[in-house]
Amino acid sequence: MSANAERPTAATTGRQRPSPLLITVLIVAAIIGAFVLFSGFYADILWFDQLGFVQVLQTRWVSIVVMFLIGFVAMAVPLALAVQIAFRSRPVYAQLNSQLDRYQELVEPLRKLVMWAAPVALGLFSGIAAASQWETAQLWLHRRPFGETDPQFGLDVGFYIFELPFYQQIVGFALAVLFISGVATLATAYLYGAIRVTGREVRISRSARIQLAIIVALYMLALGVSIWLGQYASLAQTSQGFLPTGAGWTEVNASIPAAQILAGIAGLVAVFFIITAIIGRWRIAIVGTGLLIAASLVVGVAYPAIMQRFQVEPSERSMEQQYIQRNIDATRAAWGVDEMVETRSDARTDAEPGALRADAETTANIRILDPALVTDAFANLQEYRQYYGFQEQLDVDRYEIDGQTQDTVIAVRELDLSGLADDNWYNRHIVYTHGYGVVAAYGNQRGPEGQPVFLQEGIPTTGELGDYQPRVYFGEEMPDYSIVGGPEGAPDLELDYPLSSDEGAGNAETTFAGDGGPALDNIFNRLVYALKFQSEQIILSDAVTDDSQILYDRDPLERVAEVAPYLTLDSDTYPAVVDEQLVWIVDGMTTASTYPYSSHRSVAQAIADTTNPTPPIGDVINYVRNSVKAVVNAYDGSVTLYAWNTEDPILQAWNEIYPGTIRPISEMSGELMSHVRYPADMFKLQRSILGDYHVTNPDTFFSGDDQWATPTDPTEGSTQAAAPTQPPYYLTMSVDGQDPAFTLYSTFIPRDGRNVLYGYLSVNADAGGTAGEVADTYGQLTLQMLPKDRSIPGPGQVQNTFDTDDQVSRELNLLRQGASEVINGNLLTLPVGGGLLYVQPVYLQSTGATSYPVLRKILVSFGNDIAFEDTLDEALDALFGGDSGAEAGDSGVDPTNPDEGEGAGEGEEPAPEGSLQAQLDAAVQAAGTALQERQAAYAENDLVAAAEADERLTAALAQAIELSAQIEGETAPGETAAPEETPAPEESSAP
Repeated sequence: MSANAERPTAATTGRQRPSPLLITVLIVAAIIGAFVLFSGFYADILWFDQLGFVQVLQTRWVSIVVMFLIGFVAMAVPLALAVQIAFRSRPVYAQLNSQLDRYQELVEPLRKLVMWAAPVALGLFSGIAAASQWETAQLWLHRRPFGETDPQFGLDVGFYIFELPFYQQIVGFALAVLFISGVATLATAYLYGAIRVTGREVRISRSARIQLAIIVALYMLALGVSIWLGQYASLAQTSQGFLPTGAGWTEVNASIPAAQILAGIAGLVAVFFIITAIIGRWRIAIVGTGLLIAASLVVGVAYPAIMQRFQVEPSERSMEQQYIQRNIDATRAAWGVDEMVETRSDARTDAEPGALRADAETTANIRILDPALVTDAFANLQEYRQYYGFQEQLDVDRYEIDGQTQDTVIAVRELDLSGLADDNWYNRHIVYTHGYGVVAAYGNQRGPEGQPVFLQEGIPTTGELGDYQPRVYFGEEMPDYSIVGGPEGAPDLELDYPLSSDEGAGNAETTFAGDGGPALDNIFNRLVYALKFQSEQIILSDAVTDDSQILYDRDPLERVAEVAPYLTLDSDTYPAVVDEQLVWIVDGMTTASTYPYSSHRSVAQAIADTTNPTPPIGDVINYVRNSVKAVVNAYDGSVTLYAWNTEDPILQAWNEIYPGTIRPISEMSGELMSHVRYPADMFKLQRSILGDYHVTNPDTFFSGDDQWATPTDPTEGSTQAAAPTQPPYYLTMSVDGQDPAFTLYSTFIPRDGRNVLYGYLSVNADAGGTAGEVADTYGQLTLQMLPKDRSIPGPGQVQNTFDTDDQVSRELNLLRQGASEVINGNLLTLPVGGGLLYVQPVYLQSTGATSYPVLRKILVSFGNDIAFEDTLDEALDALFGGDSGAEAGDSGVDPTNPDEGEGAGEGEEPAPEGSLQAQLDAAVQAAGTALQERQAAYAENDLVAAAEADERLTAALAQAIELSAQIEGETAPGETAAPEETPAPEESSAP
């Protein structure tokens, strides 16, 4: 027989080697997959390193890896040991039944694989679960004391925030490991004969007995620890009785002692199982387990329920009193409202002359521009090109102009590529890269036609805010990525701004000169980002050079969330011109959910209102502090974090976890400090809490007869509970006799649905303008309690009065002529004149495609009196009997508009100088002007303007007729009036 005939072949051995091509394909696929995975990590490194926060990424990754390894080892090793010990200690000559023989035959070929693969697989899952708890572990390692103790156990609050969650995670993990190990041991022992069931008899080998007894004993010990920790956890859980959160009478006198008893029984049962492992008798362990189960039902469930039902509920008010007080005190402290100033207001309802004299500065700053309605006006007047856009909800800030603090409505002219005519990769990512400048308008003025009066506008940008870097590469509505930068001397590729007609056709061009993103200075980086953004153009385009940078993750909120993942961020990011730079200011809050006795709130539910109807799902918390002010530069995207509340232990812990990432408040400039404000979301959370916890008397709290709610937004046309709540508003005003300051406020009505005011909540939102120093009054909450024996109308009631008033309805119907739409602006409530003043701007919008709302009228209300005039000053004077006492100057009026009333703020139109004849001449001239304006309006088919001109014509004619009668009455016998003076009114009245 030949050697070839004797050599085995693939056919004779039954094996077929995989082809080289398949091996090559698998290797290449594995390399590509590994590179794609690696490129994602590498891109993150480049991004964080460029931003200067690479240590945040390193700390996160190291913590995740360490926790994964701990979780993996803590599950895989005990499970593998349990299975190996159970297998190696199996009876060698055990008599098995036929069924188990078949199972062994099936399992045996895969036994080694299963015995090692199962622990590894479960270890991977456990490692992932443990890695997700890396923040809990880090906080435990860097725990800090709060300096406050709970009233039940006398432990520092830091134990509940930092330590208890970590201990519960460890115990829960240990219980899972022991349970799985016990099941695996039981299955292995049964499969290999260490446990045999014959009829009603169960036989367990000595080795299996010892192993199982020890595992169960450890499980019982861990269970006892878990039950013991549960008594502490009850201080942040819902009570069985009245308390929203915390241990009430039943928990303190029944549930907590029961938990201590059960923990002791669990420890005793663990000892019984150790005895079983030694002496081999199961009866004592089984009896002990039964005792634990029975005690759990009787002591842990039945006894507290019986005590609650038959002892507490009949006298619940008196028995829960001290625990209600604990809940009130802890909740107010945890939510930062314990130092709130509470005052009682008489809230007069009669509008008397001169009543506003003491509040002149407040009335002069009343904001009549609604930031939710002037977006279209900003867009039509200031966008200039289809590739620019503004946010739907504009922001309110304040600036010092000519020595006076001026509330402003401000918006950033961001890049909006949805309207780009030639939308291709090159234009989208190379040419159109940034927005340009801010647009700001006076909050208390309007133009001649009701448009905003801008204090900063145009391209190039000009105005009262001075010189600053106007290019906006980072904002709330930017493209996913842009590639910018180029070598010196190379042609500029980026469109900077459109040139004006005086400058010639075309666009100005520029090149980004900052450090805003990872460099694309080598083919490897370009390949990484080509994979990240699924675009081969990043590699192929000649516009991408070694000097290029790629800008992405450009939303200020997103950038802050990445570098400070421990913060809950305020949803209202706002821009400010600070130190010749345009920046975004973001408020960061530290939160917790385990503060003892403090009531919980859902963040998403608490911050939802008209301006933010569908916030993202948030945590349920019971502690909050505004701990960080973050600043994002709109030009280069740099992020700076300032430690705002250095006394917050949670911030102190995170500052140790990420050392050097948070700067001290002393580094904040005075100009930046002057634009810091109180976060709206935190204020919404606090007002949600104060709906219940403005009550500090436990008896009143228990009765529930003084619960408040935030009114629904009356401008939404619904007063139902499901309607969005009215948002808080920023205004510069005086509260309770204090100096005027930038303030955030909200109102309260009773929760029973009556729309009458019970409370007025405000917070000083002005941090001052001193570098590194926060004003003492910043963050001071003030709650004005309104009298309940009088009906102070709430926002919904006032809006209804506005809508149903006969005079207002007639004038609104006139405004609606020509298919125009009347839009109610935000309804503001101000504590002035010894009562509450409501102010609402009324906008008018035609049906044209390019129309936008313009401010036409002002509605005001004080008590049961209302006024509806062209300007705020006229409305206040009409409401307060012609003498409001408010020296508001041009509040609500553009001083350049001659038609807006020259004597605004003085009570009435100043009488023209001269004789009655001079007055008649002026009235005739005004009538002639109004007639011409009416005719011009009809020619342009502008029915709204025609109606307004007709009103002016009618008023002028009425005045002329009255003056004419006076002149005739004063004319001496035998004299006649000048013939040219009386026909004019008759001619003017002919149309």
